[in-house]
Order: sequence, then structure tokens, then C-alpha cells
Amino acid sequence: MDECWWRRYRETGGSAVIHVDLAPHAGRSVAALAWLDQAERERWHRYRYAHPRREFGLCRAALRATLCHRLGCDNHELAFETVQHGKPVALVRGRPAPISFNVSHSGSHGLIALAPEGRIGVDVEERRARPDPDGPIRTVFAPAERAELAAARGTSKVDLFFALWTMKEALIKALGIGFSIDTSTFEIPAEMRRGSRSSVFRFPHAPTVRWRLENVGNARFAAAVAHELR
Repeated sequence: MDECWWRRYRETGGSAVIHVDLAPHAGRSVAALAWLDQAERERWHRYRYAHPRREFGLCRAALRATLCHRLGCDNHELAFETVQHGKPVALVRGRPAPISFNVSHSGSHGLIALAPEGRIGVDVEERRARPDPDGPIRTVFAPAERAELAAARGTSKVDLFFALWTMKEALIKALGIGFSIDTSTFEIPAEMRRGSRSSVFRFPHAPTVRWRLENVGNARFAAAVAHELR
């Protein structure tokens, strides 16, 4: 294709993150459709509005291209199936592929996280959105997190909110059990709340499983990746 709308964003700790440009672009949307299989095209057509249709098409095509490259397969040999809690897995010629992946998108940005082993989750939130942080604080965050958010002011409060939110989302998505777990029952590591970009995390209910948690946000978007350590 003439122009690629995805690129490597970062690669560290055994995982890779791909950035997908979701800005409107007619040529890219046409090229993306060529990557999709029949079921995916039918899903694409079911979207009523242009933005979610574009998010799905561009992200799924980028995911297919990236997986084909990493797995050494042709696009027609790649398929997806959904397991418990709606998490998709990749199949190559009908067999589970040796790779974990997760996708997130917000506004003009999509992120795809991949790892050769271990569960992985990613979340992205475009910084142009400015929600009222006080709304979900009581139900989403743990006591220490609530206290730090209450003490923060202005843009610092919004930035902390986004950082905590994306890290919790990435962990929940990596765990793969949906939102059946109460996010207020676990805390983001204190060093990451103070600005560290990475740490090792353990869920209170499963302390023997370690996760590498990374803040991978930048000036345009907040984002985090959680990868199970083996």
C-alpha cells in the first residue's frame, strides 16, 4: 500500500506497542478494508457512525498486518476467535498462534500491544478529552489514590487521573476477566503514582503472578501497558 498508518511506538520488556493513526483519511480506509475478511467487513458495515467504523477498520487492518509479519503467515491464513469475557485470540491455519495481543483506541490514536508469551493489556486515552475527575474517583480508585487525587489541582489532577485510569484499565484488560474485579481493591504502585514510568505489580487476589506495568503516555495521549512476567 502507498502509505502505512501504523508504526512501532516502543518495544521493551519483551512486549511491543504499535501506534495506529486514526485521523480521517479516505485512502487509508479503502486500504484497510482490503485486509479484512468477510465477517470483519460485515461488522465494519454495521457501524452507524464514521468514527467507530474508522477505528475498527484501521486498527483491525494494522493488527492483521503486524501479526502476519511477526508470525510469518499470509493474511488469509490468519483468523480470530473470542474466548471467555470477549477477549480475542489469533489463529494461524486454525491453530492458536504463539502471541498475545490487545488493542485500545481513543480519538485519533490507537495502540496495539503484543508479546510472544504472557497475557498483555493496553489502554489509551486522548488528552483532548477533559472529564471531571471527581465523578468516578470514589468508585474506581483505592483510598491512597483517592487521597492523592484530592490533593492534586488543575492539570496535575487531570494528568494523574488519566495515568491511574489507563494503568488500571491495562491491568484489567491483561487479566482478561472483564470488569468482574473491583478496581478500587488494588492500588497502582506508589512509585508510579509519583512519576516512575514502570514497576512490577501484583494483584492482591493473585500475589504470585507478576505484571510489568508501564506508563507509555506522551503529550498527546495517556497510555499504559501491563504484561504478565514469566
